[in-house]
Amino acid sequence: MTNTSSGRRDSGGREFELIVFGATSFVGKLVCDYLVNEQQEPGLKWAMAARSQTKLKRLQLELGEGAQSIPLLQADSLVEADMRALCARAALIISTVGPYALYGELLVKQCAETGTDYCDLTGEPQWIRRMLDKFESTAAATGARIVHCCGFDSIPSDLGVKFLQDQAMVQFGSYCSKIKMRVKSSRGGASGGTIASGINVYKEAAQDPELRSELADPYSLCPVGHDFSARQHEVSVEYDQDFESWAGPFIMAAINTKVVLRSNALHTPRYHNELLYDEATLTGDGDEGKRRARRLARALKLGSAVMIIPPLRWLASRLFLPNPGAGPSPQEQQEGFYDLRFKGRTDAGEEITVKVSGDRDPGYGSTSRMLAQAGISLCREVRREEKGGGFWTPATVFDQRLLDRLQTHAGLEFKVL
Repeated sequence: MTNTSSGRRDSGGREFELIVFGATSFVGKLVCDYLVNEQQEPGLKWAMAARSQTKLKRLQLELGEGAQSIPLLQADSLVEADMRALCARAALIISTVGPYALYGELLVKQCAETGTDYCDLTGEPQWIRRMLDKFESTAAATGARIVHCCGFDSIPSDLGVKFLQDQAMVQFGSYCSKIKMRVKSSRGGASGGTIASGINVYKEAAQDPELRSELADPYSLCPVGHDFSARQHEVSVEYDQDFESWAGPFIMAAINTKVVLRSNALHTPRYHNELLYDEATLTGDGDEGKRRARRLARALKLGSAVMIIPPLRWLASRLFLPNPGAGPSPQEQQEGFYDLRFKGRTDAGEEITVKVSGDRDPGYGSTSRMLAQAGISLCREVRREEKGGGFWTPATVFDQRLLDRLQTHAGLEFKVL
């Protein structure tokens, strides 16, 4: 690993508080632009890292005057010595290098072994499970806090549930046993990187029946030996009386549900031993709403069928889907938004509704800011005496301090309705 700029030592003997690794990826560029030109965290010592020094220098020029003093580190995700060298220089690594199942393991391994904190934005549950099985005990021993899913999947869902449950405890003296999340409205563009990660999941699943069973298990990320048995509901097409609207499937429900249920397992005390949680997309009332829900369900089924069959998957990736590195334009990111509604019910029948919204497109404009704030909060605010080493979810490692950051600096709102 080579360094094209020099840095200063900070407390703890590490040169940087955080390094953005994958800085030249689509999301990595957005994270770096945010840190340079929007959220200029006072005194933050950080660096940009990627495989190509040429691309790093180009990015530094694109980001403007404020980026010229940011150190540039060249490192390859497939070279373990490079990953170890990154970890030796930073208290925390933010990784945007996906698909993580292809490029992410060595960095997680080295973070776990060196006691380095880590955040990413993966939505690949099969890879998270492998990382848990391989490195959770190591991270617990060294003090490394590993936090996956710090983007749109799954901060709004996971912290939305935590926010609802905290409010329910205040109002009712108990947590909710049943929660549903509904996407009321959203606008955003697709990214080649996200699609590449999804394609890789389908490739792995097509060759492995056990993995297909794992992906279908909503509790697959819960600790080994968990005693959860509640049958979780998967929304296809149904009328939702609580929201007076038809509802269809939500593409992120599979990963978000697994993360929320892992949070329930790790939370002290648990929200509920038989917590029920599901997600869906609201499509409107009446016949047109029903037709929209059916079209959405058919589209997702067709997309899954195409991805499972290798020749169709190859054809779609070559002819129809955006390439890695591509994504929504700056205007599309700026004009994007999302409005999520959570409805919770206690065993006694008490009900509470909360709203979580964002003012950028969910997958990129908002995700990049959430990921940056998660890294800063974990590095600067969550002390190891509060949360020790191990694999955490956003809802179990972060608290009101991150919610405040997201609302002040990242365009999110958490609100009781």
